[in-house]
Amino acid sequence: MTDQTNNFDLNMHVARLLLSEPFFAAISRRINKRASLGVPTAGVVVNQETAQFEMLYNPNFMSSLTDPERRAVLIHEFYHIIFKHVTDRLPEGGMTKAWNIAADLAINSHIKNLPQGGCIPKQGKFVNFPEGMSAEWYLPRVEELMKQEQNRSQSGENDKQGQEQGQGSESPSQGDSGMNTLDDHSGWGNTTQEIKDIANERLKDIVKQASDEASRINSWGSVSSDVKKEIIESLKTKVDWRKVLRFFVKASQRANKSSTIRRINRRYPYIHSGRKSERVANIAISIDQSGSVDNEMLAMFFAELNKLSEIASFTVIPFDTEVDDSKVYQWRKGENRKVERVLHGGTCFDAPTEYVNKRDFDGHIVLTDMCAPKPKSSKCQRMWMTTQEYAGRYFETKERVVTVD
Repeated sequence: MTDQTNNFDLNMHVARLLLSEPFFAAISRRINKRASLGVPTAGVVVNQETAQFEMLYNPNFMSSLTDPERRAVLIHEFYHIIFKHVTDRLPEGGMTKAWNIAADLAINSHIKNLPQGGCIPKQGKFVNFPEGMSAEWYLPRVEELMKQEQNRSQSGENDKQGQEQGQGSESPSQGDSGMNTLDDHSGWGNTTQEIKDIANERLKDIVKQASDEASRINSWGSVSSDVKKEIIESLKTKVDWRKVLRFFVKASQRANKSSTIRRINRRYPYIHSGRKSERVANIAISIDQSGSVDNEMLAMFFAELNKLSEIASFTVIPFDTEVDDSKVYQWRKGENRKVERVLHGGTCFDAPTEYVNKRDFDGHIVLTDMCAPKPKSSKCQRMWMTTQEYAGRYFETKERVVTVD
């Protein structure tokens, strides 16, 4: 294999490959893609440190494919994320080969031009399997098929060994051949529930933004009407804004890690460096105290901040058209505070944004009624919290807007 093949960079080709797939192109822009010789083909995982979805790909494998096949592999991996195979939906017995195959069958029903070697309904071992069913539907049928294959393999073990010696790996008709997944699923099931929850909240944002982009241009590419309907229905699930607030803080905290040789990595001793927490996340919470924010909304914000103080400390920035340094304070972990209104003017979101941008914050949450012009960009991740009445009323943003009730 040449060095040129090893240096294949999928990121250089993605935009062209997904030109006719606006929905998946929007998903792709929000998923990190990283070359790795540690996977034989490709796979998707949740990064344990950042709680972000990642697609890993073997550059040798991807460089060997045609453009239609590369596009199919990308879509295959994105479907695994969209259908939550990476974070949820594991059967009661946990991760098994049968579940891996069932998940691929459910996805591959919707994809054309897949490379050879995948599990596809109506083809190979699965010729009697219908298309378009869920992974849960395929699972018991795959388990039964695997039992049949195992029994057949055991009864003809000697013949099988003779054929393998004579024909090498190209005989797909015996034993377990033809029942291997196209991609690598080894990164599934190794994630804590906290990381899964954070990743799933981010997934809702990713899918929502991608579906909005596809709907605006009235083109979902190869996404079928049934899958489109399923995706849109999944977005109607009500989000617990209290969990979102906690996830935002915890996700910011997780970003503050660093490698150290002083602590051995317990899972991969002497292979990967250990981790240590360098500091807790520095979160800014700007509270809109303009006249348009009523006392009930203010009380709602303070009630949740009292609960949030159980897990973190944060800097509170009261603002209206400006930020008064003398009114900024630290809300320390474990403290409880009463509702307090210290300002009564208009609203300018540039004021708290400039205050945060000039300092070393890891995240910025703005509690507001949204009634002001769109502000300048933030140097750290920013999230907006408002009520259903005011959400989206004044300006649109690609940043997360969470409604409280």
